[in-house]
Amino acid sequence: MNQSISTRKLTTLILAASLASTIGGLPFNSLPVMLGSMADSFGLEPQSVGMMGSVCFAGYLLGTLGAPFWINRMNWRVLTVVSALGTALSFALSAQLQEFRTLVAAWALIGFFASTMTCLGMRILSDLPDKVRAFGIRQGVELTVTAAVLFALPPLVIATWKYPGAAWALAAVVSLLGLSALRVPQRPLQSVDAVGATDAPVRRAIPMRSWACMAVFFVFLAGNIALWAFLERIGSGLKLAAAELGIVFAVLKLLGGAAAFFVAWAGDRAGVRRPHWLVLAGVLTGLALLGVAEGFLPFALGAWIWEFAFTCGCVFQAVAIARSDASGRAVVLVPAVFALSSMVGPGVAGQIAAGGSYDGVVLLAALCSVLPAAAYQFWLRAES
Repeated sequence: MNQSISTRKLTTLILAASLASTIGGLPFNSLPVMLGSMADSFGLEPQSVGMMGSVCFAGYLLGTLGAPFWINRMNWRVLTVVSALGTALSFALSAQLQEFRTLVAAWALIGFFASTMTCLGMRILSDLPDKVRAFGIRQGVELTVTAAVLFALPPLVIATWKYPGAAWALAAVVSLLGLSALRVPQRPLQSVDAVGATDAPVRRAIPMRSWACMAVFFVFLAGNIALWAFLERIGSGLKLAAAELGIVFAVLKLLGGAAAFFVAWAGDRAGVRRPHWLVLAGVLTGLALLGVAEGFLPFALGAWIWEFAFTCGCVFQAVAIARSDASGRAVVLVPAVFALSSMVGPGVAGQIAAGGSYDGVVLLAALCSVLPAAAYQFWLRAES
């Protein structure tokens, strides 16, 4: 890209891309609150709640896999407007529906349109010279907006208007964030020809080690996202007030951002294998507190400790995938792994929780969290 770009314009581009990407993160970040309100509003069983989360991320996966074929061929401002409108209208549509099958279709559309915004935000930032700063700001913006939304939704909206109110509120938030289209660039900031290797079809096989790392990451994500999808249900089962749940989820997302910045600061100080054991210890501590929680404080502490450790684990494993393939091809599949695990996890959790108890979901998250520590200690020991 043009290295003479002004600091003001660079900041504007980063913020615009971050706001666009925030739209893409809303379905996942608000998942437990939205699914919980949906379960209360429509009297859904755990299996149906889990299916709704899985269907949303099936649409998300479809959009993620298709993005490489059209992301450089479309006008990005038009794409932002269309995707933001598609996401907002899908939320609004879901607020009007009463039949489960049509609600499922609406959530598939939500996932699809949201995924295009995530891909676009990541694509814009990949053209900027200081990628660490750019992605750091993106994460900070996304989590700040998400924390505000999660703080307000349960006590101010869901407590009065249930799921329809929450869906309309998110439609309004997405529409507001969609104004970022005014500052999104219309096309890539550098010639696609100059980075043709990035968008060219992959001719050489991705290393087997990379596929192994992605498989481990998938299991870790699936188990923990299964818990995330039902975290609000666990809190509701403890008879927590809407305001208390709002505090838990708002602080939780702020801690997720703090965890990512902590990993960035810590770097390789803990070595290659030790971080995975530290993550396991943190995740198990959080899950243990959730498993024995009988009130607000142990539930909040458990959720917060789990979120911090889970986020650290995601960063460490993404780094391991990047290290496994020096060409950088494997790491671009990380969003697809995330989408696939988000599609599988809630559905599995819904089946496990069919009896009304969430102990099995907590146990699933614990078992899936053991694999990365064991794999990187005994199986994936060599670093490329």
